[in-house]
Amino acid sequence: MQFDHDDAAPIPVDVVLPCLDEAAALPLVLTALPPGYRPIVVDNGSRDGSPEVAARHGARVVHEPRRGYGAAVHAGLAAAESELVCVLDADGSFDPTELPALVALVATGAADLAVGRRRPVAAGVWPWHARAGTALVAALLRRQGVPLRDLSPIRVGRREALLALDVADRAFGYPLELLIRAAAAGWRIRELDVTYSPRAAGTRSKVSGSVRGTLRATRDFATVLRTVGVPR
Repeated sequence: MQFDHDDAAPIPVDVVLPCLDEAAALPLVLTALPPGYRPIVVDNGSRDGSPEVAARHGARVVHEPRRGYGAAVHAGLAAAESELVCVLDADGSFDPTELPALVALVATGAADLAVGRRRPVAAGVWPWHARAGTALVAALLRRQGVPLRDLSPIRVGRREALLALDVADRAFGYPLELLIRAAAAGWRIRELDVTYSPRAAGTRSKVSGSVRGTLRATRDFATVLRTVGVPR
């Protein structure tokens, strides 16, 4: 395996970007990816030309007709070819240059799954209703030994191992089910602080952008907790 000596990261690394109407954010996100990080934009039914924008900026575009965050992430993971795979929101709220720090944890064997803990750059970036819902679920996981304070949509793991977890949720419950199954399998999960910025102008969050979106995510989380449970 070839390593980049600055990041201790295997080169190349595929980056899965689930995408629904993110054309305004994609140019900045894609051009900010570190060298060797190959974008796979999974279009989930965009109507704003996102697939064309992604292709013009060098991304591999995968089309996933089934709507849902989990469906898009799973399609990207299945399409990836590198040993290590990153997942990153395509809305511009995360800094792609912070990916190597997460990748290094997995590449060097310090963790089996590396996830970001959001640190908002300003008040209002992370609305109270989304923050409160995340804190509640994270607290439940911590009581069961899962060392997390966030359910962030930026994470890194080994492709084959991630697929072997057999995560079934195809909606907003996907990250929660992933964490539950990883913890139950004995994975070492590490959390690093990452910058959380406002989304790019012209895009809208499907979860934290509205109380309705947060309620939908809460419904999906409740379904996962009811059907999968928490690790013991």
